[in-house]
Amino acid sequence: MHKALILGLLVALFPDVTAIHAQPTTVVVRAKAKDAKFIASSVGGAMVTIRTADSGTLLARGITHGSTGNTHLIMRTPHTRGMQLSDEATGKFEASIDLDQPTLVTIEVRAPYTKRQATVAASTQVWLIPGKHITGDGIVVEIPGFIVDILTPRTHQFIPLADIAQGRLPVEANVVMMCGCTISDGGLWDGSRIEVRGILQRDGTSLGEVPLTITTTDNLFAGALPVNAPGNYHLTIYAYDPATGNTGVDQVNYIVE
Repeated sequence: MHKALILGLLVALFPDVTAIHAQPTTVVVRAKAKDAKFIASSVGGAMVTIRTADSGTLLARGITHGSTGNTHLIMRTPHTRGMQLSDEATGKFEASIDLDQPTLVTIEVRAPYTKRQATVAASTQVWLIPGKHITGDGIVVEIPGFIVDILTPRTHQFIPLADIAQGRLPVEANVVMMCGCTISDGGLWDGSRIEVRGILQRDGTSLGEVPLTITTTDNLFAGALPVNAPGNYHLTIYAYDPATGNTGVDQVNYIVE
């Protein structure tokens, strides 16, 4: 018997049974930096990928766009159950997926997507039901960490040993939250409470660690590296917040001659 005829007979015999057909289902996904705001356009967004959990079939993919959200609401207002932290301008990825049955999906978020040395992947799973939209804050995936960029010394920079005053080479790093939120001395994200250190090697031999401290310029940490001999240097700078467990790393190689 023809499938359409069978379906018609079932509907006639059981009028309360809804015909099964693909229905567009809206899904909103947001990436939220741990201890900070939403990740969106100002740091290049978060890449969101939605796949079926069983077969890995791609259902949707895209970048979050929008703002980081309302600072006072997200960071300073006590949160209560059911309280929405986003508004229409807050960064999100929104997909419309045609579903004909409940489907378990895996949602992977990579952020911040354009800062590859800082990009972190996080994922979750959720059942999507045909026609049952997930909007509002949507599905919020937390992204831990810091974005760390070494500003000086530069990658593969040749530095004359004679130009290094008193064997101390200045070092600077830019450190921001994963949403791009500003770190400053005594600010909402207080740079004086974040441990930033450089791990230095010369020709593969460890020279120890040096501290970097927040300057009067937002996000800028500075210090001095002990450099008293020529060689190939490798510098790793990390940021660590003992209160939240957020971490971030950048690395650079330079040459002293």
